[in-house]
Amino acid sequence: MAADVDNWHTRLRASGHRLTPQRQLVLEAVAKLGHATPEAIVHEVRQTASAVNISTVYRTLDLLEELELVSHAHLGHGAPTYHVTGVDPHVHLVCGACGAIQEISPERLAGIVGELRAELGFVVDMDHLTLAGRCAECLALGRR
Repeated sequence: MAADVDNWHTRLRASGHRLTPQRQLVLEAVAKLGHATPEAIVHEVRQTASAVNISTVYRTLDLLEELELVSHAHLGHGAPTYHVTGVDPHVHLVCGACGAIQEISPERLAGIVGELRAELGFVVDMDHLTLAGRCAECLALGRR
């Protein structure tokens, strides 16, 4: 975690910001939780700093995303889910029946992504890509 904190500090300073205690707590919570909603992040942060409120977490996440320290994806109909950048890039597969989430390499979609760029000039934002469907288990059980 110390290497992460040094990297966060360097990246924030390079953009004219400081690594405040709240920012550090939010980044640490996102790193620890992996994929987490703002509500889960505020719950984790409050383990250390009980006075931090959800508004502070949302503002901090907005800034951290603007600075490309975190990214979000919409894994369902609710709040976005955040993760730190710099981890292996991945695409989310979300089962609409059981809610299971799988991650795959963006390389598995390279063909269609390349076609979209070549044919339409459209560049896919892989950091925010989520594919909804049904997992193999739910298909086998006939779940809708």
